[in-house]
Amino acid sequence: MNLNNLTSFAAEASSPSSSSKNILAGDVEILGTLKFENELIFDGKLDGEIISEGILTLGKNAQVKGEIKTKAVTVHGTVNGNITVTERCELKASSQLNGDLKAMRIIIEEGATFIGKSEVTSSKISATSTRAVTPAQETPRGKSAEAAA
Repeated sequence: MNLNNLTSFAAEASSPSSSSKNILAGDVEILGTLKFENELIFDGKLDGEIISEGILTLGKNAQVKGEIKTKAVTVHGTVNGNITVTERCELKASSQLNGDLKAMRIIIEEGATFIGKSEVTSSKISATSTRAVTPAQETPRGKSAEAAA
């Protein structure tokens, strides 16, 4: 098991307010639902769903078949299923997403493969806010794009 690749993801995904970080390495295979609270770095295989109000980082070896519903996600690996996050989704150059993506902020690096629909959601709009809600967008496969609400 090589943790060198995972520690670089750990440094990238860390946040000052995070109190605990969990790592599931490449030799982990899960069939079912994966739930966590704060932060998870996952580099294994999952057939099912990932549900959390925390931050998820999928390593380069990660292969997920199913839904992902989290606060934020950074994808380096492969996802076959829909991703719904309340804040930010980042598809790195090595990532492959075959499914729909819904997030408040979407970052797609050049080289990423994305086949599906993307929807940029609005933040909770206050009564004094005059910002318009960004309509749903489709991003061409393999192009670099950043959308912020």
